Amino acid sequence: MSAIPAIALQRSTGEARLSFVCRGTTTGLCDLYQQGSAKAFVHPAPSGPEVVFLNTSGGVTGGDRLRYALDLGAGCRLTATTQTAERAYASAQGRAQISVSHRLQDGAHLDWLPQETILFDNSALDRRTQVALHGDASCLLVEPLVLGRAAMGERLAALVCDDRRSVTRDDAPVLIEPLRLVTAALHAGAGILEGARAFATLALVARGAQDALARIRAELTETGVRGGASGFDGKLVIRLMAMDGWPLRRQIMRLLAVLRPAPLPRVWHM
Repeated sequence: MSAIPAIALQRSTGEARLSFVCRGTTTGLCDLYQQGSAKAFVHPAPSGPEVVFLNTSGGVTGGDRLRYALDLGAGCRLTATTQTAERAYASAQGRAQISVSHRLQDGAHLDWLPQETILFDNSALDRRTQVALHGDASCLLVEPLVLGRAAMGERLAALVCDDRRSVTRDDAPVLIEPLRLVTAALHAGAGILEGARAFATLALVARGAQDALARIRAELTETGVRGGASGFDGKLVIRLMAMDGWPLRRQIMRLLAVLRPAPLPRVWHM
C-alpha cells in the first residue's frame, strides 16, 4: 500500500491595525485595516476612543497567525482591549503565533488591557508584544495567563508558551519581560509556579509611575492571590499569581482602578 499523504490542515490568519491622530484635545481614527479572522471595533468613551480587538476564529492553534497593531499620533489617548479571553488550543502541528505591535508618538498614552489568554492542554503559543514609545509617550500594560479552566476541571499535562513583552523608548529598551513556560514548569515547585493556575504582569511606564507604588501595595489583598510590586525610574511593575483565574481578575480590576482614572472597558464586565 502506498503511504497516506499528510493532510494539510486549514489555518487561520488575521491582521487588524489602526492609526489615530489628535486634533486639538480629541483623538480620532485615521486609518483602519483588517483582514482574515482579526477584527477591530472603535467605541467612544469618556477618556478617549476604546478599541476592541476580536479574533473571529474563536482561538488559535498550531500554525495560526494573528496580528494586532496600533499607531498613535502625538498627544493621542487610547484604551485597547480584546473582546473576550484568547484561547490557545491543543496543537497538532507547529505553534500559534500572535504579534502585538503598538507605536506611540510624543505625548501619546495607551492603556493596553487585553483579557486573559487561556492555555489548553498540549497548546503551543509564540507571542510577541512590542510597544515603541517616542519622546514622552507612556503606556499601561496588563497580560493575564490562565492554565486551563478550573470550573471545567481542566488540568494541563503538557504545553509550550513563549511570551515576550518589550517596551522601548526612542529605540532604547525600557522594560523587557520574557516568559518561557514548558511542560516541566507545570510540575515544578516553589521556584516556578508552585501550583498556581493563573498569573499576570501589569506595568505602567510613565513619568512618575513609581509614585503609585504605596497605593498599589495597599491593594494587594485579594484572597487567593499572591503579588508583589516594584517601582523605579518611571516604571511600576506588578506580578500576580493565583490558584484560579477569577480571583486574579478581581485583583487586576482593583489595581487598574488605582492606575487609571477611567472605568474599565465594557467588555471586561460581560
